Amino acid sequence: MLIQESSEMYLETIYILSEKKSSVRSIDVAEYMGFSKPSVSRAVGLLKEGGFITVDKNGFLSLTEEGKARAMKVYERHEVLTNMFISLGVDEETASEDACRIEHRISDSSFEAIKKHFSAK
Repeated sequence: MLIQESSEMYLETIYILSEKKSSVRSIDVAEYMGFSKPSVSRAVGLLKEGGFITVDKNGFLSLTEEGKARAMKVYERHEVLTNMFISLGVDEETASEDACRIEHRISDSSFEAIKKHFSAK
């Protein structure tokens, strides 16, 4: 299923937060991303409808298998691209910002070539 860049960003954020804490709520996502609670609430609804997350009766968010796979894919791209830019001499903040822009658009074949090239060093 094709999902929008913003949805991928939410999935990535839920993944990152779930790696740091035992439970994640919408408010955690809003604070981490600097977004309003209504914006996050709408996104959570769409991700739930799309089968990417579940929300329990206490409001805790969990990634489904498909949601986690998507989140991990975006997160890996972000990490690899950030590290690539840093290795080229870009400062960490700029590297991370540029990686965030590219991670959603780069083709699988180009990303795999970059990953292969930089892991061989």
